[in-house]
Amino acid sequence: MIAKDLIFQNPLRRIGNETEELLPEGGFGAVFARAGIGKTALLVQLSLHNLLQNKNALHVSLDDPVKKVSLWYKEMFSYLTKSYDVEEANQLWEKMLPKRFIMTFNVNAFTLTKLDRRLSDLREQNIFAPQVILIDGLPFNPAIREPLSDLKRLAKENSFQVWFTIKTHRHEDPGPDGMPAPLIDVADMFEIVLQLQPKGKEIHVTTLKGGSAETLVLDPSTMLIK
Repeated sequence: MIAKDLIFQNPLRRIGNETEELLPEGGFGAVFARAGIGKTALLVQLSLHNLLQNKNALHVSLDDPVKKVSLWYKEMFSYLTKSYDVEEANQLWEKMLPKRFIMTFNVNAFTLTKLDRRLSDLREQNIFAPQVILIDGLPFNPAIREPLSDLKRLAKENSFQVWFTIKTHRHEDPGPDGMPAPLIDVADMFEIVLQLQPKGKEIHVTTLKGGSAETLVLDPSTMLIK
């Protein structure tokens, strides 16, 4: 019951025009903002949205250790379920945990080819087969298109979705459609692109590509979408 309520009430559904599926199978989504605005918090909520639907979520962090990523999940889930019975919420949390797998890499040593090999190892040993992958902290450099193309092919072959966080900088000029500089040359590969932008005491979440045009708000006190 809690899971159904949280899915139905989740404002993120508005991005997908009121459907539970924010991305199609094999689809790419991006969350971009400057450092410290809330990209990881939103990524975790996207992951929780999938976990609540009983989907396997692989969280790949290039910035934080497993312990810190786990804490993000626990805090976000606690905020989401604070109005529900504690025992029921704890039971749901325990049910969701086996569906989540966290990987961490050193950002300087990480490549999408290495991720592909790790995924193959997990699948071949029947350890974990993700239905959504969330990659936090991948640098989008000029050479990113080819490995992204390989990952896109892999995502379509294995029917999983991929979300990325992308850090932008003040000195970078966006494209004519507002697309962030790191995404300009690969925007055609993404179905949904979300921007986080401070507006007064709130953080606005706007859709630059795909989904609905509705603006959502990230509460800076809890980092929850509202």
